[in-house]
Amino acid sequence: MAELGVLLGLWAAVYAATVSLYFAQGLLLLRINARRPERRIQKRRRGEDRARVEIVQSLKSLVVTCGCLAGGLWLQWMGWTLWSPLDLSIWSLAGMFALSVVLYDAWFYWGHRLMHWKPLYRHHLWHHRSVAPTVWSNYSDSLPDAFAMQSYYLIAPVLLPIPPLVLLLHRLWDHVNGQIGHSGFEHFADRTTRFPSPMVCVTFHDQHHEKFGYNYANFFSFWDRLCGTIHPDYDRLVDARSGEAGRAEKTPAE
Repeated sequence: MAELGVLLGLWAAVYAATVSLYFAQGLLLLRINARRPERRIQKRRRGEDRARVEIVQSLKSLVVTCGCLAGGLWLQWMGWTLWSPLDLSIWSLAGMFALSVVLYDAWFYWGHRLMHWKPLYRHHLWHHRSVAPTVWSNYSDSLPDAFAMQSYYLIAPVLLPIPPLVLLLHRLWDHVNGQIGHSGFEHFADRTTRFPSPMVCVTFHDQHHEKFGYNYANFFSFWDRLCGTIHPDYDRLVDARSGEAGRAEKTPAE
C-alpha cells in the first residue's frame, strides 16, 4: 500500500509541476508573440479562438502524460527494470540525455505515423482540429493519443539504465520544445534548422498541422528526410523566413 502511495504522490507532483509550467510558458510565449505579430506563420488563421477548448483538453490528457513519467520513475524506484540506473556524472547525464532524445524522436516519428493510419486516426483527430496551433495546443490530445506518444517515459526506464534526473530533464526539454513548436510564430528559422542540419524550427510542426501528411518527427528532421515525409517547401520557407527575420532586425538601425 505504501508503494502505491509513492506512485500516486509522484503522479500528483509531476502533474502539478507540468501544469504550472504549461501556463507559465504559455503566457510568456503569448507575450513574446504579441510583440512580433509579423512572425505569425499562418497569416489567415487565428488558432487562439480554440484556446479554451485546447486548455481543457490538455488538462485531461496531461493526466496520462504525467502518469507515464511518474510510472517510469516509480518502476525504477521499485527496482522493476532490466538495469539499474547509471550513477549520475557529467558523462552519464550528457550521454544518456542525448541517447534518450534520439530514441524518443524515433519513437515519436513511428508512433505518430501509426496514429495517422486510418484505423487509429480517430484517436489522433482531436489534435488535428488545431489547424493553426497555438501555445495551448501541445497537449490537446485524446487520452489514447497521449498514451501512444508519451508511453516512452513509462517504457524507457525499464529498458535503459537512464538516471531519473536525466529522464526528468528529457521530459522538461520535450515540454519546452513542444510548446514552442506549437506556438504558431516563427522566431528560430535560420541555417541551423534546414538541410543539411537535422534541427527544426516552429515551421516544421506548423506545416504538419496545416498540410497534414508531412513532418511527423519531434526534435529532428532526419526520419522525415529518410522516409520521404518532409514537406517539399520546408527548407525553402526556412530560408525565406530567415531572410525576413534578418531584414526586420536591421530595419530599426537604418
